[in-house]
Amino acid sequence: MSNKPAFIKELSLPIVAAPMFLISGPQLVIECCKNGIVGTFPALNQRSSEGFEEWLIEIKSSLKEFEEQTGKKAAPFGVNLIVHPTNPRLEADVKLCVKHKVPLIITSLGAVSEVVDAIHGYGGLVFHDVIKKRHAEKAAEAGVDGLILVAAGAGGHAGTINPMTLVAEIKKFFHKTILLSGCISTGRDIASALQMGADLAYMGTRFINTNESKATPEYRQMIIDAGASDVVYTAAISGVHANFLGASLKAAGITEEDLKKDRKIDFGKELDTEAKAWKTIWSAGQGSALITDTLPVAELVSHLKSEFKEAVEEQIKVLENYPK
Repeated sequence: MSNKPAFIKELSLPIVAAPMFLISGPQLVIECCKNGIVGTFPALNQRSSEGFEEWLIEIKSSLKEFEEQTGKKAAPFGVNLIVHPTNPRLEADVKLCVKHKVPLIITSLGAVSEVVDAIHGYGGLVFHDVIKKRHAEKAAEAGVDGLILVAAGAGGHAGTINPMTLVAEIKKFFHKTILLSGCISTGRDIASALQMGADLAYMGTRFINTNESKATPEYRQMIIDAGASDVVYTAAISGVHANFLGASLKAAGITEEDLKKDRKIDFGKELDTEAKAWKTIWSAGQGSALITDTLPVAELVSHLKSEFKEAVEEQIKVLENYPK
């Protein structure tokens, strides 16, 4: 009996479009799922649990209509929950996920067995994001179905460990689903993630530059203009290290001295909350260096398929050149 979810074999590409704070909404999720990849969003992108439920209903009804009209099966969708005592909506949002039987739950900032049990109660899956072995071990103990390994260079709250090492280290003890995150922008990158041992590629930054994301045109252009060295890893914005576009930090008046701090800086009244800060200070991964355009999701997925196929075919040719 396989310990990997059956839906993986049904995807058009082994991709989960990551839930991005303030960026991922119903339109992006729906288009991803229609095009055969997993679409996700953070529950907290809606200001209330009532609004969150409205999004769940919108996504479910749109995907149901798509399946009825086309006869095609949409990919499953997922919701990101912040599993931490500082999230006052956790209990209410978990209940809504159970009520609507959300296929995939992505947990962050804590792996809690009670949440995992609640999701497993209706047959849902739980994937948990980690940046190091210790976090992975705790999540495995909580019974999660998959681990999202956030490697060096990823957007948002990234880790610092090389992806090759991180995947190999976690696979020694975790034999369920492995997702790899960090600088995955092309079909070739997806193929590389699978070669390293991941089951799915976890892509965030590349989906900021889609027509269906909630990113502003200025945000998307800054990603296009950025190279890998233009992405800054700092704890100054949220108190936890994350990657941000250097140009947006500069535009916000944040100094080099501020960026060296290991704690959240005082933004003043105008940016008095982390959410307000992230609206002005934009996160992205080092994979920005490979992003040169903004596309509809359907067109992006088509390009990724072609690149993925070409990369795999090249590897087969290389293998054929070696002695048996």
